[in-house]
Amino acid sequence: MGLMALMALTANAQKFALIDMDYILKNIPAYERANEQLNQVSKKWQAEVEALNTEASTMYKNYQNEVVFLSQEQKKKRQEDIMAKEKEASDLKRKYFGPEGELFKKRESLMIPIQEEIYNAVKDISELRGYSLILDRSSNAGIIFGSPKIDISNEVLEKLGYSK
Repeated sequence: MGLMALMALTANAQKFALIDMDYILKNIPAYERANEQLNQVSKKWQAEVEALNTEASTMYKNYQNEVVFLSQEQKKKRQEDIMAKEKEASDLKRKYFGPEGELFKKRESLMIPIQEEIYNAVKDISELRGYSLILDRSSNAGIIFGSPKIDISNEVLEKLGYSK
């Protein structure tokens, strides 16, 4: 009987805390700057891809207008040129926006240091306060209710040097 009571006490003694990662990130200027950089480069790259698509489209319209005047060889050459331009646009899009593309790499290089800094601050606070578990309330991880008393988001920001 005593062992069961001790186990129940131990289970109840675990401490939990919440953080709001969205809130923390919005209060870190480096994160906002990184997002702005990503938006700028994304717009620039999107414009490059769109320019190639427009070029391919123009080539196709010109081909349609001139097709009756072209020899078989000229038709074939124009069709190949159009397909090459479309492929160039597709390849560029994949290079910039694909799963392992330049935007992914850029986001990773900008965000990982910020995420690691937050993780280390959370870990330090967790060890200092004896928390067994810290959940992110902004991740929709099934948290129905989280008491503001156990939200340590401001403490994480303070530890990172951003007081609120």
